[in-house]
Amino acid sequence: MPRLAQASYDERADFSAEVLKEIVPKIITANGIDPATLETEVTPGGYLLKTNASLQTEGTLDDATADRLAGSLGYIFRQYSVLVSGLDDTAGSTGFVVVRFPKDSLNATIAQKFFETAEATRKGLGGGYTAFGDEQIFLNVTNSEGKPYSGLDDTAFLDGLKQAAASFGTPAPEVSASGKATARFIGNDWDKSKEGEDYISRLGGPNSELVKKLDEISKDYTSLVAKTAESKGWNKGE
Repeated sequence: MPRLAQASYDERADFSAEVLKEIVPKIITANGIDPATLETEVTPGGYLLKTNASLQTEGTLDDATADRLAGSLGYIFRQYSVLVSGLDDTAGSTGFVVVRFPKDSLNATIAQKFFETAEATRKGLGGGYTAFGDEQIFLNVTNSEGKPYSGLDDTAFLDGLKQAAASFGTPAPEVSASGKATARFIGNDWDKSKEGEDYISRLGGPNSELVKKLDEISKDYTSLVAKTAESKGWNKGE
C-alpha cells in the first residue's frame, strides 16, 4: 500500500474503529471470552516518538488468558508485539507513571506533544506510551536481562516525567500515579517467522481449534483492509 504512509491520524483512527467493531469481538469470542466483559478503545498510542491510532483492551483476566488473547490479536493484525500490562499488580517489577490531563483534553495531538516534551526533558522517555481516557501511561519496560529500554532507572524515569508535566503548559497535566506493574511483550518476528509461528506456538499449534478460528477471522480482516485501502486510495501507486 504505497500511500498508507500518507494516511492521517484521523483516517487511521477511523479504520481502527471499523476493526474494533467488525473484528475485535470475533477474536475475543474465539478465545472463549464474552466481549461485553472487556473494554476496548481506539486511543492514541506512541512508539519511538510517533503517535498512531491504537487499540487498547482493559479487563480482568488471568495471565494465561491475557497472553493468549494478546497472541491472537498479534496474529490477526500481524503485530511484531503486543504489550500485556497490569498496573494493579503490586508484585510487578516494571516501573510505571500515569500522567493525567484535564477532563476531555487528551487527544492525539496533545499526546504527541507531551511525548516529545518528555523526550526533550530527559532522553529515554520517548520510547512508548499507552492512553486511556485522559491518562497517558508510561511503562519503563525492561529487556530479558532486566535492563530498561529507556536507559533510565525508575526514579529518573519518574522524575523526568514530573519535570515534563510541570513545564508542559496548557492543558496542564499532572503525574497522578506511579509504582510497579507487570509488563511483557507477546510477539512474533515476522521477518523470520513469516507465518506467525511464534504466535501459533502460543495458541496451541497450527491444528488447534483456536488457530483454525483465527484463520477464518483473518480472512474477514484481510477483506476489510482491502476494502478500506481501495476506498482511501492507499493501494494506489505514487
